[in-house]
Amino acid sequence: MAKRRTPESGAISRARLSKPADPLVVKLSASIDVDVRLAPHDVRGSRAHAKMLAAQGVIPKAEARRLDAALAEVAAEFARGEIAHVPELEDVHTHAERRLQEKIGAAAGRLHTGRSRNDQVALDERLWLRDEAAPSLDAALAELMSALAAQAEAHAATAMPGYTHLQRAQPVTLGHQLLAYVEAFSRDRGRLADCARRANESPLGSGALAATTLKLDREATARELGFSRPTRNSIDAVSARDALLELVSACAIAAATLSRLAEELVLWSTSEFAFVELDDAVCTGSSLMPQKKNPDVPELVRGKAGRVFGDLMALLTLVKGLPLAYNRDLQEDKPPAFDAVDTVRDSLRAMALVVRGAKFRVERLRSALDAGFLLATDLAEALVEGGVPFREAHAIVGRLAEHAARAGVEPDAMTEVERAAFHPLLAKVSLDPLASLARRDVVGGPAPRRVLAEAKRWRKELARAAR
Repeated sequence: MAKRRTPESGAISRARLSKPADPLVVKLSASIDVDVRLAPHDVRGSRAHAKMLAAQGVIPKAEARRLDAALAEVAAEFARGEIAHVPELEDVHTHAERRLQEKIGAAAGRLHTGRSRNDQVALDERLWLRDEAAPSLDAALAELMSALAAQAEAHAATAMPGYTHLQRAQPVTLGHQLLAYVEAFSRDRGRLADCARRANESPLGSGALAATTLKLDREATARELGFSRPTRNSIDAVSARDALLELVSACAIAAATLSRLAEELVLWSTSEFAFVELDDAVCTGSSLMPQKKNPDVPELVRGKAGRVFGDLMALLTLVKGLPLAYNRDLQEDKPPAFDAVDTVRDSLRAMALVVRGAKFRVERLRSALDAGFLLATDLAEALVEGGVPFREAHAIVGRLAEHAARAGVEPDAMTEVERAAFHPLLAKVSLDPLASLARRDVVGGPAPRRVLAEAKRWRKELARAAR
């Protein structure tokens, strides 16, 4: 079906201006190609506003019913892509109003009673954040967390080196490593929930900045739209963008964690590590080298984190120098917000595919424990249990490590006599990584039974939340 072209004669009012807008100004002012995605939220707000105006006796109830029916049609037309984008009409709000005017004539002009595009856009953004952006991100986070928890359960007892400074440090399990990301992403979900909760106030009825002399019932429209209450200051309501800042900040933090996970999978998939084989569906080949299998999805996710950081910086820079209340600069708040949400949501879903399809090389992970003296701390703690002060024990084991390095052997290859030369208690200490892991049986530790219990707890919690 051809798009209906809204007549340009219905362009934005220039009541006190003597000249038409220059074409370049029209081009610069138009935001419809970006903010059209707010159409369902804009129409929803308009329907609530019309209902309230009628209840307050500001407009006739019969006209409110006509407005509501026509607005429902406008929403459907937006959804089907039937409303053409006209630069002279600038934004989604005016496109909706002009299409309404085509349907019911002059009665459409009653809809804007007691409101401004300033409180309209503030309302639309909060509805989008609360009902679309935050829930879609939360679902994508839960999907990736579920994939990680499933792999963690399968590998609760798969021993591997834990790293600090990218150097082998102490034994952990693969399940424990993967659950670290589950914990981090769970905090991202918490940030999104907090953000949506703080944004859950209705700015509708704040007008341009100073509300209205008309007797509007802001509590009624807030209830109708599912908000906890109306905003308490009309200037703040139309000029604040901290809800979007908080949303994009949460996206940036999630993107940083995604990038860390992606980086580890890229490293682990190299021949040098060879800890994991990524599924062919998330990799590509080389245009020149036929033997190559490149981890493109993790690399792309890692790269997109920088893009999301840029979105946050763009939004912060946008608002940092603006005086109260509304300024036209705020038209530029939507591109970075939309981009951050879209990019992070897609990245989360892509990484869920990567994690679900990953095949971890259990024997390779286990064999990586054989070098690097990963049980040095175990020896020091064995001395502590024998009454040696920790700092002294630390120095003793350090000397043993230095000796082993000069001799070119691993400490577990040293004889009991050689170890006893550094301290008698070291002679009988077990240097079995699996036994060491079993002893790390504290809350939050990598003991396999603890990891298995945590993985199962997370899988159960995520499944329950998804129902």
